[in-house]
Amino acid sequence: MAAAALRERQAPIKDAYKSDPSSAVVTLSSSGTLDSNSISCKLSTGKAVHEAQQKIAGLHQKAGGNDPAISGELCSGDMLLEALVACAGVTLKAVATALDVPIKEGTVKADGDLDFKGTMGVDRNAPVGFTAIRLSFDLKMQEGKEVPEEKIEKLGKLTERYCVVLQTIAKKPELSVSVRGTEEAEQGIERTTAWSQRS
Repeated sequence: MAAAALRERQAPIKDAYKSDPSSAVVTLSSSGTLDSNSISCKLSTGKAVHEAQQKIAGLHQKAGGNDPAISGELCSGDMLLEALVACAGVTLKAVATALDVPIKEGTVKADGDLDFKGTMGVDRNAPVGFTAIRLSFDLKMQEGKEVPEEKIEKLGKLTERYCVVLQTIAKKPELSVSVRGTEEAEQGIERTTAWSQRS
């Protein structure tokens, strides 16, 4: 029943991507703010997600998911960009503190381009996953504090070097995937099926 409902929901989306391939390309964005009070990054999220007690991952609307403003469900791509913004923001604040760069406030933004033709299996040649990610910082320094250009350059280089999420994306780690399914075959007897792969 659920499989048929999902196929029915996704069919017109897939047809639209076949007839207009550019409609499958979307840019996801995440942003956060920095201030002078702490080594932290405050993420900007939608109201429904902010009010939820826990974050729920769901399908993106371009893959047949519900409106996140209503469901409160986040696309995992959004969560990846949130993690990048959070890690990069905290790393930049820590580096700025160590270098004595007087940041008054700032914003961190990550934009990522996705082609849903790959994700939806419409085009086997279309990539699955982000094809480009742009991370940017817009900083305001404290009044009367002049920061030389070479210090800003060092701030950028060290933030890039020590941001865990950025480096994880940039340098593909060794990955392993496993799936384990269990079902009750007879009274009290379980049957297990498993699959795993390294990449």
